[in-house]
Amino acid sequence: MCGNNMSVPLLADAVTVSGAERETAAVIFLHGLGDTGHSWADALSSIRLPYVKYICPHAPRIPVTLNMKMVMPSWFDLMGLTPDAPEDEAGIKKAAENIKAIIEHEMKNGIPANRIILGGFSQGGALSLYTALTCQHQLAGIVALSCWLPLHKAFPQAANNGVNKDIAILQCHGEMDPMIPVRFGALTAEKLKSVVTPTKVQFKTFPGVMHSSCPQEMLAVKEFIEKLLPRI
Repeated sequence: MCGNNMSVPLLADAVTVSGAERETAAVIFLHGLGDTGHSWADALSSIRLPYVKYICPHAPRIPVTLNMKMVMPSWFDLMGLTPDAPEDEAGIKKAAENIKAIIEHEMKNGIPANRIILGGFSQGGALSLYTALTCQHQLAGIVALSCWLPLHKAFPQAANNGVNKDIAILQCHGEMDPMIPVRFGALTAEKLKSVVTPTKVQFKTFPGVMHSSCPQEMLAVKEFIEKLLPRI
């Protein structure tokens, strides 16, 4: 492995699922609150493409206001899960910079930005949306599962000169989600259409699914990745 992982803190202990052949693309996937990269590395292994590298970093452990200040893996502090809840603006921006450092590292190691998909679940999906839309490099796409757009009032202005105006977004949501109701997902999809080309936003909902993934959703994710990151 060339390049120094230690200069990118989140890469030092990230779970990486290497390709079975020469890696020409990467998927960086961010877990949800209280989780680790291991669970999504396992899920992505089941839909992996042999020329794609999957990177699943672990969030730092911090006190989370929403959970009575308990210390747990969290990309940034959460005060509430409604569209008008106060937000940890400094924490969100710092977390986004840390994810951008992973993108830069992969680029230095030969994978161009337009062959990188950023994705995540719940809080990780929220961070992937914010990071990709404020990124100065043109990425291949975003996978946003059961999530929302953080600091949504700052958009579309916050979308770094529209570098990713044409980015493809796959947004999925369980229709029975008790944590982040599907209508928040629908509101997010509408907001995203004001930030990127509206036809690039796909919003898929899954009946009977709560705050989790399902095989049909993983199949949709696989098809999205295959379409955006074809073998070269």
